[in-house]
Amino acid sequence: MSQTVAPSVSTAPGGATARQGSEFTPLLRKVKRQGLLERRRGWYARMITGNLLALAAVVTGLVLAQDTWWTLLLAVPLAVWSARTAYIGHDAGHAQIAAGRRAHRVIGLLHGNLLLGMSYAWWNDKHNRHHANPNHIDKDPDVGAGALVWTAQQAAVRRGFARWVTRHQAWLFFPMLLLEGIALKVSSVKDLRRQPLRERAIEGALLALHTAGYGALLLTCLPVGKAVVFALLHQALFGLHLGMAFAPNHKGMEMPDPAGERWGHLRRQVLTSRNVRGGPVTDWLLGGLNYQIEHHLFPNMPRPHLRLVQPLVREHCRSLGLPYAETGLLDSYRQGLRHMHTVGRAARPE
Repeated sequence: MSQTVAPSVSTAPGGATARQGSEFTPLLRKVKRQGLLERRRGWYARMITGNLLALAAVVTGLVLAQDTWWTLLLAVPLAVWSARTAYIGHDAGHAQIAAGRRAHRVIGLLHGNLLLGMSYAWWNDKHNRHHANPNHIDKDPDVGAGALVWTAQQAAVRRGFARWVTRHQAWLFFPMLLLEGIALKVSSVKDLRRQPLRERAIEGALLALHTAGYGALLLTCLPVGKAVVFALLHQALFGLHLGMAFAPNHKGMEMPDPAGERWGHLRRQVLTSRNVRGGPVTDWLLGGLNYQIEHHLFPNMPRPHLRLVQPLVREHCRSLGLPYAETGLLDSYRQGLRHMHTVGRAARPE
């Protein structure tokens, strides 16, 4: 069941207050005093090293197994560790790991472009716009009309096959995530045209190196047919895993009215985000994204500190009478799917 911290005052969620501009400041001061924004270089060094060793182990398994259908089973751990690699790129994009911008860019390029074939610059630009205005229909690219839609207004104007997809989007959501791994690569290549020449050359070269290395590895270990099946299975599971980590965070939460009153940072991030309860296993599988409220309030906070700051954030929201959404993983999916089903009604016959 979903759980929220009950308001202690009669202020409407998202409504303005005289203190709205300063609501976040006391919390930020407390977090700084406790050193929760300080870098955890040792923790990240161990985590990155472990991730690279795990990827190397899977590659070694591929080389040793050679031509057998049992090799396809290795696509599962490869997808899991590919998602771990994406989480590291995510943290680098938010400057959570090192001290300087250059170090984060190098980490992001290596984990995004080289290891995953996903453009670091493209993802960083898109994701930062999402963080600045989460769930804002005009400013958040994650709720723009695409294969799926997120408002009744978007659904009502769909036509043809897209309208059929919208009608059934709640049922199609998880199957469509199987295409996400490939979609990320396609979007990365398309975005190269937008990038400055020097950036395009670096990103493009690393993307090409990834494609060549990935193809060479599979074709060296497997016949063409099995290599294609392995690649499709790996990308499908990777996209599914990554999508299931990001899906619980905002779908079905408040969507700011573009013409309405402007929210302050605290309300904009808390009211549009949802946390997922769980323990160390949940933290590991979701890459810390289960602390979505805390991550949005402090995007450059190191991942291991998110669980430590959670009690401070929860108590601060309670003192302001601000709802703090937290639920289990399965219920978070249920809420998101229910929202997609409701939105899809606008595309269904009367």
